[in-house]
Amino acid sequence: QVHLVESGGGLVQAGGSLRLSCAASGRTFSNYSMGWFRQAPGKEREFVAAISWSGARTDYTDSVKGRFTISRDNAKNTVYLQMNSLNPEDTAVYYCAATRLYRSDHANQYDYWGQGTQVTVSS
Repeated sequence: QVHLVESGGGLVQAGGSLRLSCAASGRTFSNYSMGWFRQAPGKEREFVAAISWSGARTDYTDSVKGRFTISRDNAKNTVYLQMNSLNPEDTAVYYCAATRLYRSDHANQYDYWGQGTQVTVSS
């Protein structure tokens, strides 16, 4: 079992930045690739970014490339999502998730999920 807790969400103006953190506990963190997903009201959960076990590979959905950066610190059992140049379309609940696969952008391939953290971007 892997327990995930997100933090760092909040209200920010368009053009601003936030850094989300996801702290993991339980099984060996470095055995899991990590992903960030988001879900806006009335919309399906969508992939945002993922990072492989060691951090060697990262993937992003097109709409956040160049603005968001995913990283991890295996010594701290934590994955981060640095979000810059935020716009109102980024407003959503952001979830971190863990998978034993090397990489995936499919939510149904992730085994463990956090409770989510709200990000609201005002125009």
